[in-house]
Amino acid sequence: MTKTATISEGKISLKQLNVIASMDYKRTFFMLLGIGLFALIYWSPPWPDAIDPLGAHFVLSREAKGALAVFALAATWWVFEVVPIGITSIAIGTLQALFLIRTPGAAFKDFMDPSVLFIFGSIVIGMVFTKTGLTKRMAYKMLSIVGERTSMIMLGCFVMTAALTHLMAHTAVAATMFPLLMAINALYADNDSPTRFGKGLFIGMAYVAGAGSIITLLGAARGAVAIGFYKDIMNVEITFFQLTMYMFPVGWLMVFLLWGFFMLMCRPEKVRIEGLKERAKKMYTELGRWSRREITTVTIVFLTIFVIALKSFVPALAKLDKTAIMLCSTIAFFLLNILSLEDLEEIPWNIILLFAGAMSIGFCLWDTGAAKWLAVNWLQLFKESPGIIFILGMAFFVMVMTNFIMNVAAIAISLPVALVIAPYLGVSGEVILFSSLVTAGMPFLLLVGAAPNAIAYNSKQFTTAEFFKFGIPASILLMLVVWLSVKVIWPLMGMVTTAPLA
Repeated sequence: MTKTATISEGKISLKQLNVIASMDYKRTFFMLLGIGLFALIYWSPPWPDAIDPLGAHFVLSREAKGALAVFALAATWWVFEVVPIGITSIAIGTLQALFLIRTPGAAFKDFMDPSVLFIFGSIVIGMVFTKTGLTKRMAYKMLSIVGERTSMIMLGCFVMTAALTHLMAHTAVAATMFPLLMAINALYADNDSPTRFGKGLFIGMAYVAGAGSIITLLGAARGAVAIGFYKDIMNVEITFFQLTMYMFPVGWLMVFLLWGFFMLMCRPEKVRIEGLKERAKKMYTELGRWSRREITTVTIVFLTIFVIALKSFVPALAKLDKTAIMLCSTIAFFLLNILSLEDLEEIPWNIILLFAGAMSIGFCLWDTGAAKWLAVNWLQLFKESPGIIFILGMAFFVMVMTNFIMNVAAIAISLPVALVIAPYLGVSGEVILFSSLVTAGMPFLLLVGAAPNAIAYNSKQFTTAEFFKFGIPASILLMLVVWLSVKVIWPLMGMVTTAPLA
């Protein structure tokens, strides 16, 4: 007979108690590790200056060292979920204010940055799709087309996600796809417990949203900002068509490789869901005709996406803020009684806080000069390396940094240094820009790297540690694709990857 111990309302076996105790020790260890890293970095003696190729010195000030200390604590707590991820974000702002790294006004103002509110608006769209039943319509229709094989269901979801990012921001795409994937997963599993299929479906959706978003300027703001930044430095114009032409094969290659990756790493427990195709057709029919609320929702969402997309083509709309446009849809949903107060209270604030903290630490690293110090020190390691190693080194730096700070900022702090070094290694500026944009769009390691990562986490199908674990081989795969692009794909397409030696 199994020995038991009464805990609260039920009985837990000694084996379960041992597991709980083990988890508590693990949590305590990583909690103290984060605090220890903060103390070690913050109170360490001054660190050497970073020196760029032109001889300019970049001092790591006390504030910049403090930013790195907060960065180390947050990364540790986020990966190992010492506390809820939103609480780690609150700690980021609190530590900046307490240790005078930045003023409280600057540290906490970032929690309401327009990018955070854009994510809020995108999540609301996903909620509306679920509440009105549009999610079920989309899910049943897609399942009736792709059939019963779980591999084809996953591929269909990935292709749909990537295709949508060509026309709308990947954050909005993830928010739209999330409820659809929840509906599909409910048909696959008997309960809410995590499954291999669920892990692959949701983590894969986040990864693929990033892969698709690199292809056009509509998938994310990073492309337009980086191209503008490149034009200011090099006085060279990169057009919408050029970006799409060079990124299309790379983005879609990653989509299909990621599908193969998750079919291997998260092989579904079921090869097929018997009778699903017929069930999906029947359930779609049972939904009946489109309701007024469904039509209204689709109209609002379409207009929102349409106006945001037009910003890139119509000069008169260029000054309109995309966050304001997105929040107009949120206001409209409540004005038209599609959403209510109860829906507002169901917003996943843990996810919103996660991104608020990510913005705060990102701006902290940027404002204090810590990010620039890291970039200069890193790229200096490759100043005498072969051209391909330098390109991959630059891409790798952007890939790692974009998991912690805004991808645009990761490019902005490293591109000027890279463009100074490049001529001495016979590397063209164009290949540096494009390889950086590829990795900037695919932060596979941390939830804070991109909004789709955090949205996928809301499925409760995986932990932050599991996301990080899958992200390591996925990031290696990404770097191999960058190498293939630089050595084979882009040269075949006519990109000049070399330049006369300075």
